[in-house]
Amino acid sequence: MGIILQILVSSVAVYFTAWLLPGIAVKSYGSAILVAIVLGVLNALVTPILQFLSLPITVLTLGLFMFVINALVIMLASWILGSNFHVQNFWWALLFSIIVSLVSSLLNWVIR
Repeated sequence: MGIILQILVSSVAVYFTAWLLPGIAVKSYGSAILVAIVLGVLNALVTPILQFLSLPITVLTLGLFMFVINALVIMLASWILGSNFHVQNFWWALLFSIIVSLVSSLLNWVIR
């Protein structure tokens, strides 16, 4: 799948999830595209470092600590994007990451 199509699918998932959850705010669909790009870059650069550093606790929790890492990356994206994307707290970020993953998977399945 092309990178542009993947960004558009992710931005639709971000926009839908922000509409669904009251603790998440995305200013516009353009902001959702920006959120998808920033999350993609953070997932490529920051997430592997955090996974490596937290490997012992991830093994100890049988992988459940990955949810915490995903929520922290989403909160970092919220901090980077400022007023375009706002996450109220850690728990909304955690729920956001789960729902965005599910919606993105569903949309990717439909497109293929």
